[in-house]
Amino acid sequence: MKQTRPIGEGEKPAIHVSALLVEMSTLDPGEVFARLSTSPEGLTASDAAARLAKHGPNVLARDERPSVARLLWRAVINPLVILLAVLSTVSFATGDTRSGTVMVLMIVLSVGLKLFQEAKAGTAAAALKAMISVHATVVRDGQPSELPVTQLVPGDVVQLAAGDMIPGDLRIVQAKDLFVSQGSLTGESFPVEKHAAEVAPAGTEPLARTTIAFLGTSVVSGSASAIVVATGKSTYLGAMAVTLTEQPAETAFDRDIARFTWLLLRFMLVMVPLVFIVNGLTKGSWAEAFFFAMAVAVGLTPEMLPMIVTVCLSKGAVAMGKKKVIVKRLNAIQNLGAMDVLCTDKTGTLTLDQVVLEKYCDVSLRDSDAVLALAYANSHFQTGLKNILDRAVLAHEEAHAHARVTALTKVDEIPFDFERRIMSVVVRLPEGHDLIISKGAPEAIFPRCASFVLDGKQESMDHAHIDSLKLEYERLSADGFRVLAIATKQAPPRTNLPGHPTPYTKADESDLVLQGYIAFLDPPKESCAAAIVALQAHGVVIKVITGDNELVARKVCKVVGLAVERVLLGDDVEKLTDEELAEAAEHTSLFARVSPGHKQRIIKALQSRKHTVGFMGDGINDAPALHAADVGISVDTAVDIAKEAADMILLEKSLLVIDEGVLEGRKVFANISKYVRMGASSNFGNMFSMLGASVFVPFLPMVPIQILTNNLLYDLGQTTIPTDAVDADQIQRPRPWNIKALTRFILFIGPCSSIFDYTTFLVMLYLFGCWDVSTPAAAAHSASLFQTGWFVESLLTQVLVIHVIRTNKIPFLQSQASRPVLAMGIAIVIVGLGLPVSVVGTYLGFTPLPWQYWPILATTILCYLAVTQGVKHWLLRRHWI
Repeated sequence: MKQTRPIGEGEKPAIHVSALLVEMSTLDPGEVFARLSTSPEGLTASDAAARLAKHGPNVLARDERPSVARLLWRAVINPLVILLAVLSTVSFATGDTRSGTVMVLMIVLSVGLKLFQEAKAGTAAAALKAMISVHATVVRDGQPSELPVTQLVPGDVVQLAAGDMIPGDLRIVQAKDLFVSQGSLTGESFPVEKHAAEVAPAGTEPLARTTIAFLGTSVVSGSASAIVVATGKSTYLGAMAVTLTEQPAETAFDRDIARFTWLLLRFMLVMVPLVFIVNGLTKGSWAEAFFFAMAVAVGLTPEMLPMIVTVCLSKGAVAMGKKKVIVKRLNAIQNLGAMDVLCTDKTGTLTLDQVVLEKYCDVSLRDSDAVLALAYANSHFQTGLKNILDRAVLAHEEAHAHARVTALTKVDEIPFDFERRIMSVVVRLPEGHDLIISKGAPEAIFPRCASFVLDGKQESMDHAHIDSLKLEYERLSADGFRVLAIATKQAPPRTNLPGHPTPYTKADESDLVLQGYIAFLDPPKESCAAAIVALQAHGVVIKVITGDNELVARKVCKVVGLAVERVLLGDDVEKLTDEELAEAAEHTSLFARVSPGHKQRIIKALQSRKHTVGFMGDGINDAPALHAADVGISVDTAVDIAKEAADMILLEKSLLVIDEGVLEGRKVFANISKYVRMGASSNFGNMFSMLGASVFVPFLPMVPIQILTNNLLYDLGQTTIPTDAVDADQIQRPRPWNIKALTRFILFIGPCSSIFDYTTFLVMLYLFGCWDVSTPAAAAHSASLFQTGWFVESLLTQVLVIHVIRTNKIPFLQSQASRPVLAMGIAIVIVGLGLPVSVVGTYLGFTPLPWQYWPILATTILCYLAVTQGVKHWLLRRHWI
């Protein structure tokens, strides 16, 4: 038997509607009372107290945040933090307080940021909890009373009226014209009707069933009595709250930084013991060899990585802030740049979440000002609760001018009811006769019409005409519109009928004349189409995930220019295993009629295919997906819960800022990658040189303090990397971390420096006589001269090769670094040239170099840069990096 929702080891169960609530939706009200051991008079006070003790208060999330110690432990258990901690300890133990202090500061910065981010967990759940700090009308001991929602228990009977929030997961047992807005859970723009008896077909998904209502939704109109089936964490919304209190999954960025750190650790595990053993055997001093090996380990460590990452991300956050985007989690900026799939809700994100009157037309779907005028008069004169469709008609800027309502006098009104599904007003025209204006669902209006108007002529509603007319309005419905029909009937002036308080009744809604249709839509935001084009041009695939129906979603996708080749409905998602869903999600651009749990599963399915996934949403139903995505994006009009679950919030209505954010994120990624490539390849090359020199050079090729100084100066030279310019080709497409490509880069580019290190060794040994260790004084001079020569060559080649590694183009000619990078590079070069003749240089064991060294150094640098550029170009041509 196929498992439809496999749960991996350690994975939390999916968000779902309780089986008990589904069962209750299919039973008669009498059976529901019996099943839940209650009655129409409600529970007794003692029974309610017992159930409260059993089930607990009706709250979504308790404030059960982890202790500071636990958060600190989570932040410390990180390979880079552990590595830095070990090396800083060794540095302090060997007297190198400067290196130790720098690494401690890096640890504090890294752990502090992690601690801050994790301490914010649970805020979204607290926002959910705040949602239900209201009261409900509860029947207990046969008497209705107002009680805090937190006191509700399963079996309570509640009374609902317009404006009430649904206080738990309920089974409706009595309803009168009950309409509930559940867009917060489903994304639907229009309220849905609820009944005491199930009218949905068997097998309908729980959120679409008409006899149950969910915590977090609200009553738009009508009244009802209902039984509480589930409270607190047992509710559908409660299941969402649980997912929001979980620690977010490790992001792609975090994973790749950790993988890079483990890569360095593997290099160290090979290089450091080798250096230690070789130097111990060849130099005879195991203590000296140990300290030298520790210096090599520090040299291999990118201790500036946390600082570079933080500065790059902070710079990106500042740039995003100028575009009125609140960045709540710094890592989200890099994830936004790496994002290759953006999943978005429809209502409120792609659309305005505001129903507007889009079309007013005759029966042949041609625009008709007369139909607009009739619709406006109907909505204007009705005295009942005006729904969102009436408000949309009244808000239409041209409607008032066409309607001329001041020339009309209201005579009567035939209110809407859910049996007829029609609402009519009667107005007296200036000519003296009355006009009935009826508005309702086309399938309700059609049977009451005897004729229709087309091109000023009145035609009979025979079967042939009815079929063709149905095809016309079905075209509107298929195009995603919510359609109402407008019909009229003239009547002589009438006074009140005997026994009736008003002159007109439902019986008068017959022999109507069909005038046309009005069609409504939640329109897309103006910037939506342009934003989608821009994102697609930059390699981001757009997928729409909505709880709304397929037709409406298709219409919105069509308007914004998003091609829909395949649609997957919520019922289909429910039947698929995680593996099948991952395969289907790859090729599906529209998911409709999906639940919040489905949205979360779709996000995780795409992530399982190595995608960096963003999600944009604004409703309660989007919170789990926002929480699960690599980068969660919300909008300024979103509910508080969605904003809390999101990583960044757009304060501007324009969605184009998302594309700008993607490019900003890619710049951040590019600059972090530059540091990683520069530091890792250069340090690897140095250590490879160090190992070779240790074999045949009769003294230490560099003493530990010189290695650490070289490393410090090089790291200082890279502190301006966050300000560097980024080539356009590097931000055109998503560039996720590729450890294999990074490893190839290190293995090919690193040895390039080693080649010229070895030529420098030969120059120093043979040209400048550093082989001479015949006396202690000669050995000391030879060692100092050799170490100085290699130090200067190593530092200058490392600093200048930055310009080769920072771009895929030809440096200086096709791509220029930013001014801060250039200025810092010049400063480090000057320091490197001046150290051998300075007091500090003497302290570090350096000695002035002969003049013949400098032209050889210049030639070495030029050759090194040329060879590195050639190897880089070769790697790029083979698509190896």
